[in-house]
Amino acid sequence: MIISHRHRYLFVELPRTGSTAIRQELRAFYDGETILQKHATYEEFLTAATPEEKKYFVFSGIRNPLDDAVSQYFKLKTDHNERMTNPERAPKSKPLLNRVVDRHIFGYLRRTDADFPRYFMRYHVLPYDRWSSLSHDRFDYVIRFESLAEDFAEVLDRIGITPRRELPQVNTTAARARTWRDYYPPHTRARARRVFGPFMERWGYEFPPEWEIDRPTTLDRAGYAAFSFAAGLYWRFGRSLGTRGRHAG
Repeated sequence: MIISHRHRYLFVELPRTGSTAIRQELRAFYDGETILQKHATYEEFLTAATPEEKKYFVFSGIRNPLDDAVSQYFKLKTDHNERMTNPERAPKSKPLLNRVVDRHIFGYLRRTDADFPRYFMRYHVLPYDRWSSLSHDRFDYVIRFESLAEDFAEVLDRIGITPRRELPQVNTTAARARTWRDYYPPHTRARARRVFGPFMERWGYEFPPEWEIDRPTTLDRAGYAAFSFAAGLYWRFGRSLGTRGRHAG
């Protein structure tokens, strides 16, 4: 999480939405300072923020879940930045439950060398949601990963900052040479509609028209609502279990 008291902004970092590039840019050029842990939620910020800080311009990111799932797969399969095999590079503030799940999937991928469709059908069963659902709809701006540089420039303009340069790409996922559309063969698409459809509908994403995917059903939406409610309780109250390094050094 990055804050600037000079420019009165707060950047809430949602993983795999280009947050590393934005974090580095804010710190290097726009008077950004690290507070709390990297992926702290806005709710965590509010518990310690002053009344004046609560008035700051707040922004974060969002990403098409179809793309996010592919990125997550490759980060685990390729041991991105040696985060699964090098204890020194393991995310120090990642919740315990997330670390356990990641390690289980990493082990499975190492044993089986499963391709993305096999991984997807095995592990993407529950409705997709992220802790963006806690508060993103209350933020002043939500940057789309699909238009990262343009949206970041728009944020700077709204804050009243003249951009120093175009946002560079950093922390890209290795071994991914195709677009996310190429990783979903026909037999995975009904599952994708059920798992991702309600989240995509909420945030204005569409399935590729050539997939001929129907809109989420009432049952899909009900499942998403129930899962989102339960996940929200975890994100609010259980997420801190097993984390380390909650305050920046």
